[in-house]
Amino acid sequence: MGHWWYRNIVEPGKLPLLLALASFVLTFLVTRAVTRLIRAGKGPFHDISPGGLHVHHVVPGVVLMVAGGFIAIAGGRRGFGAGVAAVLFGIGVGLVLDEFALILHLDDVYWTEEGTKSVEAVILTVAMVALVLGGFLPFGVNELTPDETTDRLTVVQTVAVNFLFALLALVKGKARMAVIGVFVPFVALFGAIRLARPNSPWARRLYRNRPRARARARVRAYRHDRRWSGLRRKVEHLIGGAPSR
Repeated sequence: MGHWWYRNIVEPGKLPLLLALASFVLTFLVTRAVTRLIRAGKGPFHDISPGGLHVHHVVPGVVLMVAGGFIAIAGGRRGFGAGVAAVLFGIGVGLVLDEFALILHLDDVYWTEEGTKSVEAVILTVAMVALVLGGFLPFGVNELTPDETTDRLTVVQTVAVNFLFALLALVKGKARMAVIGVFVPFVALFGAIRLARPNSPWARRLYRNRPRARARARVRAYRHDRRWSGLRRKVEHLIGGAPSR
């Protein structure tokens, strides 16, 4: 176990990333637990409202992210300072992304259906960081042999093609597949070749004069949402709490 830890975490300099991920996830879970207790009127917790101004936890989150980021820049990837910076940054990210929906809508939508966007942002962030921590480099080029690594042209081509697939998936309205596809190439390819979502930029422009394509896109989106949206919402509500409206 010690050899695995040193070889896969310490030696490649991934310990700060692991600390940041752990502190990020723990902060998000604790924050959600506390806010749910405040909402239910239980426990000693309450909103911070000096002078009647409600201070959202995104504010200390930004401060901690700034502090952690500058400490990391001033230091290195190893040592005690790197660990402190990673923990501060992870806590800050947890506080900020827990109110991602508030930033997105510029409104206090924490306990509304729009507020579940925060949970989605957290899940996607955890997935991406976990993929990087597990050894996956962006665009899936980390499995190249030493001989292939020296061929920079091949690497550039691989990156460019997969980026194009991810971009197509994004334009087709499949943001989750595009983000995951940056790290897992076949996901980006699958999202790129499938029909676009009916309200995506791709569909609005290229399906304008193709009524059959528009109809197929609507039917496919409806079936997909009917199959998966309910389950996704249940998971999001289980993690973040059910919205009040």
